[in-house]
Parts: sequence; structure tokens; C-alpha cells
Amino acid sequence: MPHQKKNVQATKPRLFVKAKITGYRRSKVKQYPQWTLLKLEGVNSKEETDFYLGKKVAFIYNATKRKEGNRTKVVWGKIARPHGNSGAVRARFQRNLPPKTFGATARVMLYPSRV
Repeated sequence: MPHQKKNVQATKPRLFVKAKITGYRRSKVKQYPQWTLLKLEGVNSKEETDFYLGKKVAFIYNATKRKEGNRTKVVWGKIARPHGNSGAVRARFQRNLPPKTFGATARVMLYPSRV
């Protein structure tokens, strides 16, 4: 029997958690575009969000023009506090995310560690 290689991709750990961008923080009349609401995958209560406070968030997208041979761009942010009781969090990004990103996926990096 010939020696078969293992799939290396399957053994790598994922250093981020997926999150859906749900919208801006808002009230009945006003919205606050500097605060973006995220729903974290696998987080369903306010207590579970405590681990993610202070973690970095990356919104990755493709630009229309290439720059230095690459079209991928990143907007970085940070999780600031929980929002509500169902596992949503508030995040601030370096540049406010446009409404076109609502429903898109962001990555919550598992660093920096607060342990």
C-alpha cells in the first residue's frame, strides 16, 4: 500500500469566530453608525459574550481596483460591550462600515487574550 498524505488543511486550527453584521446601534428615530452590531456564531447569551470583549474584528472585502497586486482589503475594529441579552455585541471600527455590509460576515479574532 502506498503511503497517503494527510489533509493538512483539516488539522489547522481556526483562529477566528464568524460573526454576522446585523446593523447599527439605533433608537426609534436615530442611528449611531460608529457602533456596529454583531451576532457571534455559537454565542446565545449575554454571559457568553464576556470572553469576546476587547477582541479584534476584521471585515474583509474585495476592492474594485488592484493595489500592489492584491484586491483584498480589511477594516479593523474592536468589540466594546454586549448588546441585549441574546449574544449580540457592539463593535467600533476604524472607519464606519457602510449599510451595504449588513448581513455580511466578519471575523472575530481570538486575540488579544485577557486570560
